[in-house]
Amino acid sequence: MRITPLEIQQKGFARRVRGYDRDEVEAFLALVAGAMEDLIRENTALREEGQRKDEAIADHRSRERALQETLIAAQRASEEIREAARREAEISLSEAELQAERIVASAQQRYLRLVDDVQELRRQRAEVESGLRAVVDRHLRLLDASREEEQDPVEFLQGRRRSPEG
Repeated sequence: MRITPLEIQQKGFARRVRGYDRDEVEAFLALVAGAMEDLIRENTALREEGQRKDEAIADHRSRERALQETLIAAQRASEEIREAARREAEISLSEAELQAERIVASAQQRYLRLVDDVQELRRQRAEVESGLRAVVDRHLRLLDASREEEQDPVEFLQGRRRSPEG
């Protein structure tokens, strides 16, 4: 059975001849009613505070779950980013290796072309030298022949008739 401070204050007792002092009983009832009112207020305040704390705990738990979910999502995202970066690095490395192979192949082809060009130039040089030698030899023979003619024109003419070259 619950009793309120108002019920305590309004409680009436039957009168008897030799009963308690009425003023003292009323003063005590007022004191009990006041104490009970204070206890009810304190109890209500404690319940409200408990409810606020329960709500705060629930809020903190909710935030904790959200933080854990965020942390898990961040870890997954981090792993995905790392994996994507690794794949991208592998692709970049493969592309770089392929490009390096192309550059080496191109340099090799250019080297072979240059070697061919050098050999062709050497061949042409040998040809030009040979032709130049032949021209110089002919000119030397002409000079020699010219000197001989200057020394003895008769002998020169006779030698020329005998020689099928001239």
